[in-house]
Amino acid sequence: MNIEEFRECCLSIKGASESLPFLGHNVLVFKVMDKMFCYIPLEPKDGVFKADLKCDPEKSVELREKYNGITQTDFKTPLWNLVTLESDVPDELIMELIQHSVDEVIKKLSKRKQEEYFSQNEKTDSHIE
Repeated sequence: MNIEEFRECCLSIKGASESLPFLGHNVLVFKVMDKMFCYIPLEPKDGVFKADLKCDPEKSVELREKYNGITQTDFKTPLWNLVTLESDVPDELIMELIQHSVDEVIKKLSKRKQEEYFSQNEKTDSHIE
């Protein structure tokens, strides 16, 4: 999966928006309900693009053991994974991990916010803020 396909997949999530919130840094951030579920620098590092995605800690350990393209982030936390695009990580799995990241964000919201998210009938228009 290349970076354009990755971006399209993130924006296909219901209620997703994108922004460039960090002044002086070309980091694209994706959010649902004003909460970040993914971020990716717009410049490749060592020739590859790497995206940070939220992940369940137990699942993080399994994924990191199975795929060279899934590693710990600079934060060294099991709550986020660094996923290398165009690596040994299949595109289908990357799409699943994007949705899993969103699910991790949504389950941490208040019940009221969760209901608000799930009551959205269709994806709102995504845009750069």
